[in-house]
Amino acid sequence: MIKRIKLRTLLLGGFITLLFVVLLIRMFALQVVQGDSWHEKGVAKWVKESDIPAERGTISDRNGDPLAINAPAYTVVVNPSVIHSNGTEDMVVEGLNKILGKDADKLKALVNKKDAKGEYLKNVEVRNEGWKIDETKKAQIDKLNDQLKEQFKDKKKIQETGLATLKESKRYYPKGTLASHVLGYTDREGKAVAGLEIYLNDKLEGTKGHLRYESDTSGDKLPNSNDIYQPAVNGMNYKLTIDDQIQYYIEDAMKEAYDKYKPISMTVIAADPKTMDILGMANLPTFDPNKYWETTDFNDFMNHAVKSVYEPGSTFKIVTLAGAVQEKLFDPNAKYLSGQIQVKGTKQVLHDIKRAGWGKITYLEGVKRSSNVAFVKLGSELLGKERLLKYITGFGFGEKTGIDLPGETSWAVNLPGPVEVATASYGHGVNVTPIQQLAAVSAIANGGKLMKPQIIKEWTDPNTGVTEVTKSRTVKQVISPEAAKETGEYLEQVVADQDIGTGRHAYIDGYRVAGKTGTAIKNINGQYDSSKSVVSFIGYAPVNDPKIAVIVIMDQPDSATVGGGTATAPVFKKIVSQSLQYMGVPKTTTTTKPETDVKKNDAIKTQNRPPAPDLVNKNVKEAEKQLLKSGIAFDTLGKGTSIMKQFPAKGTPMSPGQHIYLLTETDKTMEVPDLTGESLRDALDVLTLMKVSVNVSGEGYVSSQKVTNQAGKRVVQLSLRSSDDPGTGEDASTDTAEGDQESGHSAETGQSSSGKTDGAKNDQ
Repeated sequence: MIKRIKLRTLLLGGFITLLFVVLLIRMFALQVVQGDSWHEKGVAKWVKESDIPAERGTISDRNGDPLAINAPAYTVVVNPSVIHSNGTEDMVVEGLNKILGKDADKLKALVNKKDAKGEYLKNVEVRNEGWKIDETKKAQIDKLNDQLKEQFKDKKKIQETGLATLKESKRYYPKGTLASHVLGYTDREGKAVAGLEIYLNDKLEGTKGHLRYESDTSGDKLPNSNDIYQPAVNGMNYKLTIDDQIQYYIEDAMKEAYDKYKPISMTVIAADPKTMDILGMANLPTFDPNKYWETTDFNDFMNHAVKSVYEPGSTFKIVTLAGAVQEKLFDPNAKYLSGQIQVKGTKQVLHDIKRAGWGKITYLEGVKRSSNVAFVKLGSELLGKERLLKYITGFGFGEKTGIDLPGETSWAVNLPGPVEVATASYGHGVNVTPIQQLAAVSAIANGGKLMKPQIIKEWTDPNTGVTEVTKSRTVKQVISPEAAKETGEYLEQVVADQDIGTGRHAYIDGYRVAGKTGTAIKNINGQYDSSKSVVSFIGYAPVNDPKIAVIVIMDQPDSATVGGGTATAPVFKKIVSQSLQYMGVPKTTTTTKPETDVKKNDAIKTQNRPPAPDLVNKNVKEAEKQLLKSGIAFDTLGKGTSIMKQFPAKGTPMSPGQHIYLLTETDKTMEVPDLTGESLRDALDVLTLMKVSVNVSGEGYVSSQKVTNQAGKRVVQLSLRSSDDPGTGEDASTDTAEGDQESGHSAETGQSSSGKTDGAKNDQ
């Protein structure tokens, strides 16, 4: 018996010992061999980590108006399991089909989606139509959810609907297509794709932050938690040199010409020639960065202003003219035989646009008529290859301007022989970009300085509040201020001479304009095709104190006979006249009769006038009280409580009796006021402020008006009659209808309708 007890005790002790050994081995394996692995799993249980997203920087125009911001967005999610439990498949599919426009069959596939085990999924995103939708569609989804809940109103507990929205953030462009080629866009996942969005992406996107802390099993933070907190660094905010009002003028004028001539594309750039701040830049066709996926043609995303090269044609003659003036080789009164010229040392004969020529004419007349022969003589025979090449490269051609936009290109200048030198003198056989052209003409306007184009005005670090302003940069002094001024006076006569000036359609009453037309036959696969051309106009105003320089380019208008003077000069005129009025540049009385002895047409400035006060952002009552005290007539438009815009702009010299118009609502919400009895000028001022297009018939004062909606845009028809005309506005409209069809205009032009047309002569 005792032996059995001892044996049992021995066996039990051995078992316990063995168990203890196994336990020790297991503990050693867990704590030593697998210690690191288990530690990591433990940490994962009690340590919570999350990223803190950084806010993408905003982009605004020069006045702070937002162009690219971050907005709340919502992604639609369906729960097939719940939907089938509720039996609401058809209702969900039908509702989402109406709201999102997604194909019903694809929606059915989503609400019937199962996992590998054959069970309905819990959450499925509705892509792409339901991805990052806006507030409006989100409200419609909420309404659909309410309708789904109505199905269960008789039950004690409302069930889940199986339909939800997840709140996210997306990039939003509040102006739609405005300046889209400049801004670019980010895709639905927030990745920068084009324009400034990708060019400045490193600074716009910022750096995400990080949070790490220890928690209990319930997820609550432990009192002695070892926290790590790294705050997010938000992206930089950028203010551009673009003025969204001038950008609007540009795009509005472009659409009108684009619809009329139906070219492959159009490009317009406007800049302050004294600083080369880009005031506006646009291309057609365009795209909406909020709906970029709806644009299927890759070319519609192309920013031709910096990425495309083309033969400029006669606008390039500005370089030859400036070089000849600088070298004192240009005698405006000297004569030459127009029509054709044989390039020295070759058998090549070059012609004017009018092959028979105009006989023996002065070089000044040759400039006005855009005579190729005149410029061959100036560039090839007088300047010569070396000096011509010096001025071509001096004005920045052959290398990039360095503008802060992606994809800028350039074309090397190569003039191997005398024929290439001769044709380059009038803009053929050379390739340029629109931005190079504008920088060159701005050098003429600003006193001979080639400047780097600027599109970024300043940037601000929202994390520190520090702002850095971009400074204008002069690349080089190309020609002397005196030569630049003289060149500008010749270019002014190209526009001012209403008989033979090829740029006469760019003439603006009250402003001195300098400019040059261009028509270049396109080179298709190495062969020039006379049925296809690139037409353009480039210029600046006012000549005496330049405020804006503009280039307008139209690639392949539908008519081969259309020249730069006919197709693009009017676009320039509309943009510049609107912009100068918006900028508050006063008009002057000028003499437009051309002088063959090359004396400058003196501008007679108006007398000193009191400037318009600054009323923007002021309370309406305070502004009205200030104007009453100053004795200034005014009209308050809208029902708002503060002044949003004013016309004329602050600091603009005011004529005796001139009204100030105060806008208190947004352009889209405010009703068009009754303008009966107002002068055409005052009516146009008001409608310009409201961004409303207008058609005018008759002359004198507004006798009646009619507001219509054309393609989503308000258009006002004004009928005018003179103060001594007893007839009605309707009669006036009937009498001048034929003329107005030809010379009708938009309110922003500031030019009255004359009812006359001037044939397209000598456009080059």
